[in-house]
Amino acid sequence: MAEQPYALPGALQLDLEPMDGGDPYRIFLFVPKGEPPAGGWPLLVTTDGNATFPFAFASIVTQAPYPTGTNVDWGVVAAIGYPSDEPYDAFRRAWDLGPPPIKSYPPYFEGGPPVCIGGSAQLLDFIEHRLLPRIDAMTKIDATRRSLFGHSFGGLFTLYGLFERPWLFNNWIAASPTIYWEASEILNNEAGRQPISGPPVFLHLSAGEYEGDELAPFQYHNEDATSRIEKRKAERTVALAQEMADRLNNPANGIRTQFELFAGQTHMSVLGPAVNRAVGIAFERWSVDGEPTQTR
Repeated sequence: MAEQPYALPGALQLDLEPMDGGDPYRIFLFVPKGEPPAGGWPLLVTTDGNATFPFAFASIVTQAPYPTGTNVDWGVVAAIGYPSDEPYDAFRRAWDLGPPPIKSYPPYFEGGPPVCIGGSAQLLDFIEHRLLPRIDAMTKIDATRRSLFGHSFGGLFTLYGLFERPWLFNNWIAASPTIYWEASEILNNEAGRQPISGPPVFLHLSAGEYEGDELAPFQYHNEDATSRIEKRKAERTVALAQEMADRLNNPANGIRTQFELFAGQTHMSVLGPAVNRAVGIAFERWSVDGEPTQTR
């Protein structure tokens, strides 16, 4: 039999332009079969969709059929990516996921265009006014069970979204967020964050074990081990995420938090476990009386 291209069964993709036109986003979409629950499907939106969607897809389709063993039920996954076969679009993600103010950096390679950040508010506009309405038109979504996941710069974007538009999602899941970026400028957004009315939102912060002061054992054999560990100590990914979780955990002020350290993981290898955790949070099985079966 001749070799055939392979597609994820039941997955869709569509290109969706921002409201003001411009380059489209590629949305990778999974909608469960059958009729949605009475209140609608829970929804998980992820950034870096080209990279994160395969993890999220595999996680839900292998766990949701066995909810009593996994505590995961069915829901909709919408991963925001780019019209590319590569896992990341470095230029576009820098602009989309890097919070304001607008800043420019040297090119990634000689002769290339400058790298710009500062477009996070525009991506939030796209999510609020283009993506969510489009999904709502395709299937019924439970507006009280929407989750956003981002990793690294995507984790920073997730925090920016929480501080600027907390009403968009109920669960905010930030893995290995680059809180240190630009001298921790995101802390200014935290200090001036929008008030939260109604039930508290949930913020899950996480990092890999080897994003702190220690490298993974294999990394000590690399030529860049010394510079890598100094970089890790300066970035303080684990410590800053833990400190933010501790600082913000106050249901009376509208936020419940949890910090999780993924054992044995580096900044890049943590992506799979972190997406799996996002699926567990977004699609947590609820009891017949409409309550989560597990208290975080």
